[in-house]
Amino acid sequence: MARSDGSSFFRRSNSFWIVTISLSLAFYTCSVFWPELIPFSSLGPFGALVKHLVDNHYPVLYYGWYLTWIIHLLEALFAMKLCSDKGIHSSSTRLLWFVQTFLFGFASLGLLVKYSPDGRSKRH
Repeated sequence: MARSDGSSFFRRSNSFWIVTISLSLAFYTCSVFWPELIPFSSLGPFGALVKHLVDNHYPVLYYGWYLTWIIHLLEALFAMKLCSDKGIHSSSTRLLWFVQTFLFGFASLGLLVKYSPDGRSKRH
């Protein structure tokens, strides 16, 4: 149970985003490292586009894959700064924010950005 001072505040990302981002990153990973496993012809126009990218622009996909994970790492590090700024001091809670943000990026970071330790939520 979270303490009322907010030092253990954590919210899990929405299941929709967890599934969507996980499947997207898995597809991207397979496209870059194991394209022979993907049935491009069964995916319609999307499959044709990805097949074209794999065949003709592989370096962009390859370096883009690494860039994706670097961006996720930077988001996770930013989440650590936000935890400090918002008074979330529990080591286990900070680790949860780091891991969740590293894996799901904006879907996690958005929850932390919206959190207001004084109880007022930042909604638009």
